Amino acid sequence: MKRREFIQVAGATVAGLTVTAYLPAGMARAQDKKWTIGFSQATTIEPWRAQFNKDIIAEAEKHPEVELIITDGEDRTEKQVADVENLIRQEVDALLISPKESAGLTGVVEQAIDAGIPVFVLDRNVDTDRYTQFVGGDNVLIGKAAGEWTVNALGGPGKAAGNVVEIWGGMGTQPAHDRHDGFHEFTDKEPGIKYLLNEQSGDWKQDQAYDIMATALRSNEDIDLVYGHNDPMAYGAYLAAKDVGREQDILFIGIDALPGEGVMWVHNGELAATFLYATPGAEGLRQALKHLNGEEVPKTVVLDTLTVTKENADEILKANGLL
Repeated sequence: MKRREFIQVAGATVAGLTVTAYLPAGMARAQDKKWTIGFSQATTIEPWRAQFNKDIIAEAEKHPEVELIITDGEDRTEKQVADVENLIRQEVDALLISPKESAGLTGVVEQAIDAGIPVFVLDRNVDTDRYTQFVGGDNVLIGKAAGEWTVNALGGPGKAAGNVVEIWGGMGTQPAHDRHDGFHEFTDKEPGIKYLLNEQSGDWKQDQAYDIMATALRSNEDIDLVYGHNDPMAYGAYLAAKDVGREQDILFIGIDALPGEGVMWVHNGELAATFLYATPGAEGLRQALKHLNGEEVPKTVVLDTLTVTKENADEILKANGLL
């Protein structure tokens, strides 16, 4: 293993695991760990991202040989690029990265590969195949599940009809495009389904989706279904409709299915359905350790999805101690 010249700063210790939130260049780390793994997170302000971090930390707790360094891109591509450049300078044994934007993080991923650091891309891919492995959900498949559910909810194949509002995630992210494309593979076959908005990005955020929906409500008397590219945006749209007394007339669906968030909103009747987008942190760390220990890993690992409705929401909540 390479010799490193840095120490722990701004960190926390959980069950014997050292988790460093940010590590400036030129400092020296503790020497009792076998592997130093850097994880560059795009942001921590979104609930799904917060769960992502919890899951990867929980997995790292199972591996006392791992020192996990987590950086927060603070929802800014330039900050995340700087974080990864810093991790490269520290000569981490492996890099896990969940990009804010595909194109914006491509160059720095290639820098890491050029430096001999294996790179595991999580959740959002980059515009190159020069990485060790991608781990994440199949967003096209998830979009298809949402589209199929929508067609059935609006009358069934060949008969579906209704006015749909789609609220995009970040326009510069591949998941948003994949969730759109998968959804439309089903809904575009139905001439009775009309789309009320052009591409409107809520940037994955509840407050921005609220504003988009508030405008849509003022402009359209009839809205039958809202498809948010994640649960917070679907819920933001629900709140906008509730504030004008129209929430009972509209179906709201989202993606993520966090137990304390999307699944609970389905249980409460605020969302009609949500589709699981599992966080890839734990699996990404397991795959990185396999690679570091000499095992061969596949180029792509696709995580399973699940449709959550009133029929199974309570079971999920009970399994997670929330009901």
